[in-house]
This record gives sequence, structure tokens and C-alpha cells, in this order.
Amino acid sequence: MITNKQKITVLDGGMGQELLKRSKGEVTPLWSTQVMIDEPEIVRDLHIDFIRAGARVIVLNAYTMTPERLARDGIIEDFEALQLAAINAATSAWDIAAIPGVKIAGCLPPLVASYHAEVAPDYEDMLVSYGKIVAVQAPHVDMFLCETLSSIAEAKAALIAAKKSGLPVWVSLTIQDNDLGLLRSGEKLSDAVAMLDENGADAKFLNCSKPEFITAALPILDTGKGPIGAYANGFTSIDSLKPGGVVTSLESRSDLGPEAYAEFALEWAKQGVEIIGGCCEVGPEHIAVMAKRLAEEGYSV
Repeated sequence: MITNKQKITVLDGGMGQELLKRSKGEVTPLWSTQVMIDEPEIVRDLHIDFIRAGARVIVLNAYTMTPERLARDGIIEDFEALQLAAINAATSAWDIAAIPGVKIAGCLPPLVASYHAEVAPDYEDMLVSYGKIVAVQAPHVDMFLCETLSSIAEAKAALIAAKKSGLPVWVSLTIQDNDLGLLRSGEKLSDAVAMLDENGADAKFLNCSKPEFITAALPILDTGKGPIGAYANGFTSIDSLKPGGVVTSLESRSDLGPEAYAEFALEWAKQGVEIIGGCCEVGPEHIAVMAKRLAEEGYSV
């Protein structure tokens, strides 16, 4: 075994798609929120499965629990109760798994829709909404993960709101599935990275994009200021998912099983990535194989 390589922090994988496979419920635009209401035990058990697969950071299942999404679907009055249900699922999993070193990350997602920066609220309104999420989650988490952010404004609002908690803040951007180095908004990734460095992000990530294009964009992400991370999705394309739509419109890749995903993770580690996990369509089996392969190659996981 090769030794003395960098330590890799293993993140969990995608909650949403895996919960769809395990849930008995109907798929709706708020599917992961509905699971918290009807089947919280499967959320807890999925967190446990990710921990046992090797994840040392699990993320709250609160991706669709934003004030904007809940207001759109008429359940804004349940905002705090739903957030606390997600917190309880994660902390219960942490207790049951009882594996040292596991941390829980709060979740600051796109407020309205993934991949569509054009429907995001104004910057000041985003600050207010993210602040509401931070206020509920902060007492119960070890850090914040601002994830799948499609524009500089989204990323800055989430980062600034989360920094007020005093906890470490990781920010993850989603990029176009090409080699142009652009956010989903069309803005330059390099400009977004400069903003994150200027405003004190504790780690910078790329996520919910095809792994091939995450690999290509890593040199832009790595400015030498803090650790970088990566976690890709397993979709053939995200083009069919419109704001307010459901994820059943998306097709999973047939060529990105656990072994194939682990190969991308190994390449990211070689490029200096220190935090690696999975996004949509990347389940506990992927994380288990990835963690095993990284360890076999001499990385500390």
C-alpha cells in the first residue's frame, strides 16, 4: 500500500434519489420533505447506511425545506417543524451508528430550484431566507454545506448568512456539463471562486454536475486557499428538470456504478481534492467502494 498521501474526508452520497427508491410515497416537487413527514425512519436509516459505508460527514435532508419552496406548496407554517425533523433524523443516525469522528452538516440549497439561477430571489431576500434556515440548524450541526448553487449571488448569500453562525462554511457550486468553466448561470467559475476566497469560505466544492466536467474544472477551483471538494451526480442530463418539476424526469447513467465512480474519486484525490462524496444517483454502495479504494491507494479516510 502507498502511504503518506493526503487525508480525504468522505462525504455522504445523494439523499433524494436514494430515498425515492426506498419510499412508498408518491413523487412530488417536495418529495424529500414529504418523506420527513411520512417516513422519517427511512431518512434516518439512509444516514446510517452512509455512515457505515464510510462517510464521516452527513448532510441534513433539508434540501427542499426552504421558505420559498414551502410557501409555493402551501406549507410554510411547517418550516421549523420540518427542519427539526431533518435534524432529528441525522442526530438519531449519529447516535445509532456510534462511529467516532462523524460530523453533521447543515444544508443551504438553492431556495427555489436547482440549476435555475434565473428564478432565485433578489440577493437581499436570499440573505433573509438563508438566515432563517441557519437560525434553526446552527445549534444542531457542526458546519454548513451550501450546495448546488448556480450563481455567484446564490453562493454569496448562502455563504454570508452561514458565516454569521460562527461555524465552518463549505460552499459548493454546480457547473455546466461542458468544459467551458461556467456556472449554470453562465457566469465564470473563476469569478465565483474569487468571490468565495474573498468572503472566507472554509472549503470550496463542485457538485451535482457530471464527474468528467468536475475533473476538468478542478484547476479553476484550486486557488491554494483552503481545501477543495467534489461530489458528482449520475444523471445523463439535467436539462429536463424545470423549476417546480419532479426528479423522475431525469435519467440515471448506466456507466457510473460504484467502481466507475471510485475511479473519478481517485483522480480527484490525485488532483489534491481533500473532501469527496456523491450527489444524486450516488448511493451507499458507491461511497463504500470509493472509501475502500481510496484507503487501498494509501489515502487516509
